[in-house]
Amino acid sequence: MTAHLLHISDLTVSRGQGDVLRDINLTVRPGELAVLLGANGAGKTTLLDAVSGLVAPRAGQIRFDGRELAGASRTNRARQGIRHVEQGRTVFADLTVAENLAVAAPRGRHAKAIEPFPELQKRMNVRAALLSGGEQQMLVLARALLSPAPGRAPRLLLLDELSLGLAPIVVARLVPIVRALAERGITVLLVEQFAHLVLPIADTVHVLDRGSLVFSGTPAELDARPGVLHQAYLSV
Repeated sequence: MTAHLLHISDLTVSRGQGDVLRDINLTVRPGELAVLLGANGAGKTTLLDAVSGLVAPRAGQIRFDGRELAGASRTNRARQGIRHVEQGRTVFADLTVAENLAVAAPRGRHAKAIEPFPELQKRMNVRAALLSGGEQQMLVLARALLSPAPGRAPRLLLLDELSLGLAPIVVARLVPIVRALAERGITVLLVEQFAHLVLPIADTVHVLDRGSLVFSGTPAELDARPGVLHQAYLSV
């Protein structure tokens, strides 16, 4: 494995008539929990989309474990261990929790995926539509931890706006789970708008401002430069 599991260099991504991301250089080490901050419209979701293959860069490179991802399909990237949890808690509403998990992997491999979520263990036969928002987010996370083939556990988890639409008390339950996943060796790149929710669990922080990367460092280093977040959140 390379020193950097994810290595993004000179990345530019266009959507519509203009560049959403410009000349992004960003690295994430194996087992790291990296947080990507910025206001709405800063380009956070687009960066995750580029890594998972939802959008194609206009310029630059994305390397995963030393391998260039250009031209790799979303399925191929998933097979390499990249899992993308998009916004919106996309569950199959009419299927039970167990059936939602079975879409991703045979039932014999569900136990480890739901281990961090005791709430789900009690509701395996409940339809996803009847779960709370927090339980649905747990289900999406559990499903992302599964793989259709043995030995293909996720290596990089891309999480987009974990807190979206959830009550603060629910987010407070989910945040330690994400930290625990990183402790298990799953590298995490977490997009979030609300910095105070995720900075306490982050190893490294990256800040986007109108499509440009304006800071990369530790939470302590960001805390020493309060003007970085102030500018990023007020300039959009």
